[in-house]
Amino acid sequence: MSLNELSGVLWRERQLLELLLFKLEEEQLVLTSGRTRWLGHATREVESVLEQIRTAELGRAVEADAAARELGVPEGSSLSVLAASAPAPWDDLLREHHEAFVSLTDEIKSLAESNRDLLATSHRAAQETLMSLQDTVQTYDPRGTASSATGSVQLLDQAL
Repeated sequence: MSLNELSGVLWRERQLLELLLFKLEEEQLVLTSGRTRWLGHATREVESVLEQIRTAELGRAVEADAAARELGVPEGSSLSVLAASAPAPWDDLLREHHEAFVSLTDEIKSLAESNRDLLATSHRAAQETLMSLQDTVQTYDPRGTASSATGSVQLLDQAL
């Protein structure tokens, strides 16, 4: 029965979405702790889970189309349409999957936006710090001797 296979794929996809939510929370903890040394690892883990989700989505599409044919609804039908057409207990199970996907997706979206904001704030702070350091950086003059970059800049109007 294709509804059984579809349910198995949906459970796997839900587990992956929960893992993505966990990895995003890990990434946020790294960002808020200021220990950016691990940020690359956290980001790669998020990307790895996203790739697994993409693969699972392909499997879900195949199984959903098979279930749709079995239920007599058009291929490509939504999970809600499949649930409405499925016999008990599959109808309730498919509705529960749908509700879980909506809830997880909302949580993931919110956390991803928060992480993007934290990254942008961190990036701006790093840029501002680097800009403030330019005033005290030692540079070399044309003769190769060390000179401080603290001198003032003056514009000369050659038209005078």
